[in-house]
Amino acid sequence: MSDPVLAVTTSGPQPDLKLEASVYPVRDFEVTGDGSHIQWERCPWHPLVRVGNGAATYATRVKFLYSPLGIYFLFHCEDRKLSVTPRQDFEDIFNEDVIELFLWPDQSQRLYFEYELSPLGVELPILVANNGATFMGWQPWKYAERPIRKATSVTDGEKECGAAVSAWSAELFIPFALLHGLGNSHPTRGSVWRANMYRIDHDEQPSSQWAWCPDTQGNFHDYTKFGTLKFL
Repeated sequence: MSDPVLAVTTSGPQPDLKLEASVYPVRDFEVTGDGSHIQWERCPWHPLVRVGNGAATYATRVKFLYSPLGIYFLFHCEDRKLSVTPRQDFEDIFNEDVIELFLWPDQSQRLYFEYELSPLGVELPILVANNGATFMGWQPWKYAERPIRKATSVTDGEKECGAAVSAWSAELFIPFALLHGLGNSHPTRGSVWRANMYRIDHDEQPSSQWAWCPDTQGNFHDYTKFGTLKFL
């Protein structure tokens, strides 16, 4: 994401459901940033694929689970350096190292949720209205009343700007209550969401990027090419 308003090339929903993954049910648990809870053993890792022209070859992968109250994600990102600067929540953190989520629960709407998180735990939650020609991101209303629980950790280094590391991880829980206005926001067994998971690394320029859905290369706001999450 490089600007809150951008031209896109799609002309409306054109579903492409080739990439599909299962989301396993669990009881709620606390996120720690390192994925150490035993519940994570219930599900496999899903690799993110390198897209774009960046030179970095770091392995990147993600897991996901859900409970009656929300959906969990766990990212593991190989790295050499935390290419971040001191920033505040809701700033343009996509210009530095970050993981990103795109959740499109209701395919009858051209509206989806995007969430970004830096290695330092700085976040950017936005609701995106996308009509197929332009899109705009908006901050969720009263977000503090329905916050995302999130934590990060690093391997072989310190969690600080410019630190040398071998990897960093991000663990988060998105409450379904936060997504209520999107429709189909409280999935049960058999429910289907469209989604994508993304990573940007700025160790070198141009930045390196990874996507769960490689068909979104060049425009990761092309929600018609998102993959499918099926809730078990």
